[in-house]
Amino acid sequence: MNMYYRQLGNIPHKRHTMFKKDDGSLYREQVMGTKGFSGTQSILYHHHLPTAVAKTEYLGSYMPEFEEEGALRHRHFFTDKVEKEGCALKSREYLLGNSDLLIGTAYVTEEMTNFYRNGDGDEILYIHFGKGQVETMFGTITYGKGDYVVIPIGTIYRVVPEEDTKMLIVESFSQITTPRRYRNEYGQLLEHSPFCERDLRGPEKLETKDEEGEFEVITKSRGALHSHVLNHHPLDVVGWDGYLYPWVFNIEDFEPITGRVHQPPPVHQTFEGHNFVVCSFVPRLYDYHPESIPAPYNHSNVNSDELLYYVEGNFMSRKGIKEGSITLHPSGIPHGPHPGTTEASIGKKETLELAVMIDTFKPLKIVKKAHDVEDPNYMFTWV
Repeated sequence: MNMYYRQLGNIPHKRHTMFKKDDGSLYREQVMGTKGFSGTQSILYHHHLPTAVAKTEYLGSYMPEFEEEGALRHRHFFTDKVEKEGCALKSREYLLGNSDLLIGTAYVTEEMTNFYRNGDGDEILYIHFGKGQVETMFGTITYGKGDYVVIPIGTIYRVVPEEDTKMLIVESFSQITTPRRYRNEYGQLLEHSPFCERDLRGPEKLETKDEEGEFEVITKSRGALHSHVLNHHPLDVVGWDGYLYPWVFNIEDFEPITGRVHQPPPVHQTFEGHNFVVCSFVPRLYDYHPESIPAPYNHSNVNSDELLYYVEGNFMSRKGIKEGSITLHPSGIPHGPHPGTTEASIGKKETLELAVMIDTFKPLKIVKKAHDVEDPNYMFTWV
C-alpha cells in the first residue's frame, strides 16, 4: 500500500498503447512496480528512453563500518555535533543500522548538482528544521518542518533547500507503508487510525524537462554507489498514474491516542517496514485516571531495540537530552524513566514533547563514527 491512486500530467486513455507527441513520435512508457508486478506500481511516460545511459562507473560501497561487539548498554548520541554538511547525499552521516535499515542524519546546506536514486529500498526524510523542494521524476514536493518525506525505491530525485535543513534519514531495504492494522481490506485507512488519506500529500506539480546533455544519476544498489550518466534530463516525465510515488505526512497531523492509563508505544506507530516500525510522539493530553502515572513504566525490549530521535519540547522521562539527541535502548535489558521523573509526572495534564521513535526487531549496530558524538556515561544515569 502506498497512499491511493493518483495521476499527474498527461497520459493516454489506455495503458500500453501508442501515446504520440505532436511530431508523431512516441512517448516512452515505463512501468515502475514492486514485488514482481504484484505490488504497488505506477506507469510513467517519458520524452526519452529511461534506459538510455551514456556512461557507467562503479563508485564503491556506501555501507558504513560498524563497531566491534562490546558490553550491552544504553547509548546516547548528540547529532547536533555531527560536522558533515553539504548536499542531501554527501551530508548523510550514518549512525546506526542493521540488515533491514540504516539510520543517520544530514545537514543540507546546498542543492544537489546531480540526481540520486536508491535502488536498494525506500527512504524516509524526516525534516527536523528547514524548508525547500524535493524534485522527483513524479513531480515536485515542497517540504517543511515536521514533514516525513517518503520516497519509494527507484525514484530519481534531488533535494533543493531554500534554507539549511536538518534531516533524520531512514534508508529501508524494504517497502515503507502505513501500519497494516489501521487499513481495511481495500487499503483505506480506518476510522481509528491516528491519521487519514486527507493528511497525506503527493507531488504538487509535474515540471517536465525535455533537455539533452550530460546528467549524472548516482544510484544505490547492492550496497554500493554507481554513476549513471544519461544523455537527457532524468525528470522528463510528461505524465504518470498509479499507486507508487513519493508522498509526505507532517508529524503535526498525527492525532495522538490517549486513555485513562498510560498507553503502550504502538499507539504512536506511523509507518512500518520489514522488521521495524516508525512512531511519532507528539504533544498530547496525559492519562486521566485519578491515580494514573503519566511517565512510562519501566519495560524490557525483549524482542526489539528502541531508538528515539528527540525533536523538541519537554522530554519528561529523560534528563540530559537535547534537541537532536538519539538514544538507543537495546533489547535484553530494561529501561525506563530517569530517577525522579516518575514522581514529577504525577498530576501533570499534558506533554509538549516531539520525537520520532524507531523500533527494530533485529539488534541495531553502532557505526564507528558515531563514537565522536556519543555521551559515554549515559548507561549510568539511572544510578
